[in-house]
Amino acid sequence: MIVRKLEDVLNTKYDVSGDNWRSRRILLKSDGMGYSLNDTIVKKGTETYIWYKHHLEACYCIEGEGELEVADDEGNKTGEIYKIEPGTVYALNKHERHYLRATTADMRLICVFNPPLTGKEVHDEEGTYQVVE
Repeated sequence: MIVRKLEDVLNTKYDVSGDNWRSRRILLKSDGMGYSLNDTIVKKGTETYIWYKHHLEACYCIEGEGELEVADDEGNKTGEIYKIEPGTVYALNKHERHYLRATTADMRLICVFNPPLTGKEVHDEEGTYQVVE
């Protein structure tokens, strides 16, 4: 059994930040669950292009507000926008390219990845996480 608190990963190597986000990696590949679990904060007023071509991701919003805009195969915005607010889940079940924006406040998401993250991943120039062994 694994019992872990958010405070157990704060300010450790599993508390990873980028310009627009902070991701606290709570369950990882090394935990052997077959998925990973992150508590992620997207900073208010930011926009991040993301394309998880190697991972499936589902996110559940627990705080703040934002929106997800679908992108085409070249990463261009399509105008197809979904409002994200507490109680909203979105699942990128087809590796969709998208833009994620936090609008009125920081947006906090509980995110599940398959294959699981190792804890070392950061977005590359394509908005992708590479598969890390």
